[in-house]
Amino acid sequence: MLPSANRGVLVASPSTSLREQVRRNLEHSAGPVQEVNGGADALVKLETGQWQLLFLDRRLPDLDAEELIEIIKVRYPGIEVVMLDSDSDSTLPWPVPGRVGSGSWMRPVRMAAPAREAEPKQTRTDKSCAEVEPLPGMIGASDSMQRLYRLTRLVAPHHTTVLVMGATGTGKELVARAIHKLSVRATGPWAVVNCAAIPETLLESELFGYARGAFTGAVQAYGGRICSAHGGTLFLDEVGELPLNLQAKLLRFLEQKEVQRLGTAETLRVDVRVVAATNADLEQRAEAGKFRSDLYYRLSAFPLELPPLAERRDDIVPLAEHFLHGIGAASHAAHLRLTADTGRVLEAQAWSGNVRELQQVMERAAILAEDGAEILPAHLNFPARFRVRPLGEESARRRPF
Repeated sequence: MLPSANRGVLVASPSTSLREQVRRNLEHSAGPVQEVNGGADALVKLETGQWQLLFLDRRLPDLDAEELIEIIKVRYPGIEVVMLDSDSDSTLPWPVPGRVGSGSWMRPVRMAAPAREAEPKQTRTDKSCAEVEPLPGMIGASDSMQRLYRLTRLVAPHHTTVLVMGATGTGKELVARAIHKLSVRATGPWAVVNCAAIPETLLESELFGYARGAFTGAVQAYGGRICSAHGGTLFLDEVGELPLNLQAKLLRFLEQKEVQRLGTAETLRVDVRVVAATNADLEQRAEAGKFRSDLYYRLSAFPLELPPLAERRDDIVPLAEHFLHGIGAASHAAHLRLTADTGRVLEAQAWSGNVRELQQVMERAAILAEDGAEILPAHLNFPARFRVRPLGEESARRRPF
């Protein structure tokens, strides 16, 4: 079946030449054609558009193609999938009248037909769809968070390197911890390295370790954080701040699974899964020569992006109530409640500091509420206007801005 005018074609393959070949042969079709590099990007596209046909390379860089097809069968039964083989030297047998194609390098995958063709179940925006359980330690049921939960649970059982992207305060470490807890490595070690917090002169020895006598003061050998994560997960926070001179060494570790400590030529084999996080645009930094492009592509085998709090306003009040419950439990105080006016004020804020800023605002509000049972708008003090207001009855009715 060739694409119709209102439903597009998606091509998922790491091979640029293969994607271009499919696009070239579909250029006269009525439907739009879009290209993605891997399975994770394909799932994101499927979440947000109307698609009729998916060309799927069986050699994806991040996901198992067969597993991805099983997911698509359940979620998007109206989409026809054609498996491609980017290793083949064959050419597409176009034009293909009446069917997608055949041959040793491409085969249609039988999909169940949708119950009603006029209303294909291709998107997850319908609130009647079953919700995915939140990740451990995370709150939120918005569409963007549901996509994050699904993709995280999808990649967690694999050994794939994951890059978690998002602004400061969005919860990148929570996602990284969830990947570890939901993986087969959950009982193994969890090691954290903040690449921005450790001085550059110490970062190499902290990551890779050193032999005894490697430098002045090295009175005993140290295995390093990578070796300490053997059998588990290494979380590289703020990986965009990693110095260029260490990026090549980290790339070799990711490719070879070997570590060479300072002061010795000996290499050690390690079994470590890497989850990295950044609030920087690594692709842009790579184009500017501030980050190695080959390391960026290695780290972003499976990218996950956290939405800013301003884009998930339906989650703001549940998050605030969650923080208040935790504050009350920690202080053995009565549970504080948000008034309707307070909820509206919270939802109207820009939240440049994201979830972390909301948590701090709730902590301040709980203190300012004193022995009261409710959080009023007057108890809210935002960082840009950090000024304690009088808490009289009149001020309690006033908006804080």
